[in-house]
Amino acid sequence: MKPQVQPPSFAFVAVSWTALLLGFAAYLIGVWNANMQLNERGYYFTVLVYGLFAAVSVQKSVRDRVEDVPVTSIYYGLCWLSALLAVGLLCVGLYNATLAQSEKGFFGMAYALALFGAIAVQKNTRDITATKPVTLEARLAQLREEAPKASALNPAVASETPVRRG
Repeated sequence: MKPQVQPPSFAFVAVSWTALLLGFAAYLIGVWNANMQLNERGYYFTVLVYGLFAAVSVQKSVRDRVEDVPVTSIYYGLCWLSALLAVGLLCVGLYNATLAQSEKGFFGMAYALALFGAIAVQKNTRDITATKPVTLEARLAQLREEAPKASALNPAVASETPVRRG
């Protein structure tokens, strides 16, 4: 049974997008303005994009499990491992960087804000999609798609002939 989902408020959606965009932009501006080589900039950009993807994957797999959508343990574990690796790569990069402590802290906070924003935006997107009213036509189309799959999975159902009542 699926838990009841309420649509997020406009304020929460707006704050989530603001957090994502602000964290992403601040991090990229910091990378652009920092005194570092091009390969270092590429490293920090890749760590940001990898972290955002990993955070969204973790949120999705956790939510799928809550809603009884099948998620393999391997995928679930890889999502968490990926998220931890992304944060770990940032920490190792900042530890070894020749940046001022204030710059390192700035990168860490902007990264955390971007990850939080990505998770919140993913949650909001899923909540909004789950609370959209389903039209009768859409539900009928969904049932028509599922009917051949169900009969293919169960040959006994496919071989039964319908009984006419008259």
